[in-house]
Amino acid sequence: MAVTATTLTTRPSAAASRTGAAAVTAALLLLVAALAVVDITQGTAAVGPSEVWKALTGRADPGDASVVIASRLPRMTAALLVGAVLGTAGAALQAISRNVLASPDTLAVNAGSYLALGIAAATGISLPLLASSGIAFAGGLAAAAVVLGLSGLGAGTVRLVLAGSALTLGLTAVTEGLLLLFPEETHGLYEWNQGSVAQNGFDGVLQTAPIGVVGLIGLVLLARRVDALVLGDDAARGVGVPVRATRVTAVVLAALLSTSAVTLAGPVGFVGLCAPALVRPLGRRFRAFTRSRARLPLAGLAGAALVLGSDVLLRALVPSDLAVAVPTGVVTSLVGALFLIVMAARVRDTAGAAPPDKLRIRSRTAFIGTTAVLVVVLVGLTIAAVLVGDSKLLLGDVVNWAQGRAGQTVSFVLDTRVPRVLAALLAGAALALAGTLIQAVTRNPLADPGILGVTNGAAVGAVLLVTTVPAAGSWSIAAGAFTGAALSAVLVFGLAAKGGFRQNRLVLVGFGVATGSAAVVSLLIILTDPFNATKALTWLAGSTYGRTLPDVVPLAVALVIGLAVAVARRTELDLVSLDEDTPRLLGLHLGRGRLGFLILSVLLSATAVAAAGTIGFVGLVAPHAARALVGRRHVRVVPVAVLLGAVLVCAADLVGRTAIAPAQLGAGLMTAVIGTPYFLYLLVRSRR
Repeated sequence: MAVTATTLTTRPSAAASRTGAAAVTAALLLLVAALAVVDITQGTAAVGPSEVWKALTGRADPGDASVVIASRLPRMTAALLVGAVLGTAGAALQAISRNVLASPDTLAVNAGSYLALGIAAATGISLPLLASSGIAFAGGLAAAAVVLGLSGLGAGTVRLVLAGSALTLGLTAVTEGLLLLFPEETHGLYEWNQGSVAQNGFDGVLQTAPIGVVGLIGLVLLARRVDALVLGDDAARGVGVPVRATRVTAVVLAALLSTSAVTLAGPVGFVGLCAPALVRPLGRRFRAFTRSRARLPLAGLAGAALVLGSDVLLRALVPSDLAVAVPTGVVTSLVGALFLIVMAARVRDTAGAAPPDKLRIRSRTAFIGTTAVLVVVLVGLTIAAVLVGDSKLLLGDVVNWAQGRAGQTVSFVLDTRVPRVLAALLAGAALALAGTLIQAVTRNPLADPGILGVTNGAAVGAVLLVTTVPAAGSWSIAAGAFTGAALSAVLVFGLAAKGGFRQNRLVLVGFGVATGSAAVVSLLIILTDPFNATKALTWLAGSTYGRTLPDVVPLAVALVIGLAVAVARRTELDLVSLDEDTPRLLGLHLGRGRLGFLILSVLLSATAVAAAGTIGFVGLVAPHAARALVGRRHVRVVPVAVLLGAVLVCAADLVGRTAIAPAQLGAGLMTAVIGTPYFLYLLVRSRR
């Protein structure tokens, strides 16, 4: 009787679970179908639902039928396909990595594909769609392998996000350098990178659909092994699952799915992250969705609903003539960034603040020697930067120019070159000081104004003025950059302060804000005049081109204030960077001091962005190197970090404008090339 009772109580719950799962699947299918119908009826042409129906039944005018068959149906089909493959790929990547933030975005798959296609486009070779898909697949797969290898499996969300975002920054910087160096060959690649489902006929859909179908079928067939991996490597081996082969096969299939979406519509951001997250709660309620064979297709349906919903929302809120120019990927990135911020704010963060670096005691002689060497290097580098360029000068020319006795040609060269050198020096010093303050306050050695979204927030404010008010002066741009940086900082540090700046929340919120800000910047660039867009893209690369002395005055003022405060409150910085208890025991108002240092770091980052564009990794590399050279006392770290930052950006600017002259590369691109490997090395070292 006991067995019978158990059977009777178990079977109805299983049946109810299957019934509920079927009802949820049916509801999601109806939602996707409804969104698809609405999507077909939207557009710039005056073709409403009745004309669409007539076109589908063969009774419409030739013009209306052409609009529906050649444009709207392919767009709707592309949105369905892109959403389905990205949702499925994200669910598979999260399962095999045992990380809820794994997706084509956080694994740098999109950035790898973007770089691979940028290299192919720069060569000037015209490739068919399938060949481009193969190149994108190779780039995306390589990037995913690097991120998974560095972050480890099941090692937590922070390491994966840090590795993925750092690699994305580096790869994107290299690609943007190609866009600036080969504008004709790479024309349209920037807009493509924002992700648009607009199609001209069914050719693209028909060519990429088989790739997506192969990936979907492969993952469904692999579903049982993926379920075993979710339980852990040892458990999977215990039931006879080849762990390494299964994981490699799943990553390859997920990259294949992502590649089909990238080839068809460009990188459509955050679908692979949001769709599995929306499905995950259903798995806790309905047992059928705990298995990958049911969960993967459901994530695909959720992804299709996300892309279609974003496309419908875009064309419902934005005028039809502007909606044509706005890629759907911008909308999904904004929605995904908001989703990530909300999720990070609600998640229970158990990581804690990062432990401080080991206390290093360095002698005063080491500090004096290091400072002296850096000063000599900085002076020599500054002289070289002033003398070397498209026109080479002598020291005598500079002396004559300073005394007002130089010729017209020399005066013109130095009038344009000296402000560039000053902008590079001051921006590097300001970013290094900002990074030092942020790392001390958050006690996170991997914190950086760029990674935490402050730099991108400043970029939104500055680009808004650059693109909409071309005549805006340096103080106006600096004010716009500070406003954007301040809003980002309030959001990031405000949410991260809950619980004491714990690593997970700080990094995740910063990543979400940085991604959302980048989407807004892309939106501003796409919708503005092409001349202003080119100027903004050059400025985003961290270029000092066209800077004048008035442009660097706000940065100089901010740097002087920052240095004065940092030196005067150096002991407080040391205490804040230790732990939560020591400053309070000594009577220090921790909240007020932390807020003051954060405001100062925002001011420094914003004015640096306004003067020299977005330059990444300086705020990470310089403080790290300074602590390694002179120890952790900020009375020594601050001057050494400032000198290192100035040297790094000045050298990057010098190399960028002379290595491939007359073409130029922004200092931000050069620092990204240097900073990305160093950042990834820090991740590897911290893992060990």
